[in-house]
Amino acid sequence: MLDSDLGFPLDDSWIHLQFARNLATGHGLSYNAGELVTGSTAPLWTALLSLLFYLPGNVVAWTKLLGIALHLAAMDATWRLGRELGLGRGLATFAAGLTLGTTWLAWSALSGMEVPLFMLLALQGMILHLRERAAPEREPLSLGVLAVAALARPEGLALLGLAFVDRLLVFTRDDGGALRWRRPALRPLLTGLALAVCALAGPVLVYRWVGGSFLPTTFAAKSGALRHYLPNLQYLQLVFTILFRPQPYMALLAGAGVLSLLERLGTPRDRGLLPALWLLAVPLVYSTVSPDGGASLVGNFGRYYFPFFPVLVLLGVLGLERAAQAVGPWLFAGRLRLPVGALLLGLIAWPTLSSLVQGIGRYVQNVANVQDSDVRIARWLAPRLPPQAVLAVNDIGAIKFLLPNRVIDLAGIVTPEIRRDLNRAIAQRSPWEQVMAGEIASRQPDYLVIFPAWFPHLAQDPRFRPLYRVEVRDNITMGGPEVMVYATPWTRWPLQGVP
Repeated sequence: MLDSDLGFPLDDSWIHLQFARNLATGHGLSYNAGELVTGSTAPLWTALLSLLFYLPGNVVAWTKLLGIALHLAAMDATWRLGRELGLGRGLATFAAGLTLGTTWLAWSALSGMEVPLFMLLALQGMILHLRERAAPEREPLSLGVLAVAALARPEGLALLGLAFVDRLLVFTRDDGGALRWRRPALRPLLTGLALAVCALAGPVLVYRWVGGSFLPTTFAAKSGALRHYLPNLQYLQLVFTILFRPQPYMALLAGAGVLSLLERLGTPRDRGLLPALWLLAVPLVYSTVSPDGGASLVGNFGRYYFPFFPVLVLLGVLGLERAAQAVGPWLFAGRLRLPVGALLLGLIAWPTLSSLVQGIGRYVQNVANVQDSDVRIARWLAPRLPPQAVLAVNDIGAIKFLLPNRVIDLAGIVTPEIRRDLNRAIAQRSPWEQVMAGEIASRQPDYLVIFPAWFPHLAQDPRFRPLYRVEVRDNITMGGPEVMVYATPWTRWPLQGVP
């Protein structure tokens, strides 16, 4: 079976595998072999995937199995974090079950993306954080673990900073019940911070050496800089919608969970505020750097926020805890005795299960869309395209993974110079597609593979001759309803005939 037969629901999954394959074959952190680039926001996931290339068989199958294993481990971590937050075994199990069945997390487990790895590391870091906060004499490992999590997703940096802040928010209550700040032990905190710096120093310095910036090229491609001094309400509404649809009750109850954490401060049940801070702070910060509309800083289908589901569910169950205790296990209606707790939990779980069933069809359609577009283009080009030919492409994932040809990335992730020039043009209010045409002309690729809907002027430019077109049926995944292959005026390697 070919590696591409199983398929992924995103072209980005193939990008991870291409970085990983180059790493496994000795080409370093590169996309085109020999061209180092800081295009991966998940270097730890890239490194982990690179090990799969040493295993026999289909690397796509191994990638999916790894995602499933990490997903199940994250569910165990969700249960353990629930126990650390003071939930009983039953409610902690219910929270883990809701998380396990969350449609986007099941989708992520099979996606080839870094979501389950980051989720597991973030949850494990929070578990250690709560234990160390309660017992400062423990070894300060949590900040180091959260720093490692930041190598799986950049949101881990925010979680690391918030964990440091939360360790400073130590309170007691006086006889009148008023909160009083108590100075925490600084030595273990500074030791933990030193561990975090050690974990991050190597990758950050490599990014600086290779790309000239401490941040990956994806940052400029997705956002770039501060855009709003106040939170963007449109962006925050978008984030809430992402979380609400698969977990409506938990999204509404999470606020009560936050209040429960605040109420416990300075008491024996004090667990700090880290889960609440993370759930609230990251959307607020991202809303200030997100372009208008915000879609680029939530990821495909909102995947940047998928790792937040365990914390959302735990805060929701925490907010539900007092109501569950007040109602009790049974409700009497005349002679009829109803298990009100079971009925309540069933009602809350119903949207999750319903969404999961719908998500199966969505996942299948996502995979079909990628297969019908980028994978199909790559398979059509494979027997025809000389390996020396250079491609300028919209989507660099499957096309590059399945072809030996060098690619020019029009999105600017692995060709960051294009993104920098486009950002300057946009700032100067120059026509961006005209600038893009200039970028393409300066690099003179042999072929162009684009979504015509993205580049209507380029698609109608007589210099580019259409060669092959594929329609993406029932598209819900790709950047446009069709993909086209064009010959350019600089084509040096004509397509070969196929018997």
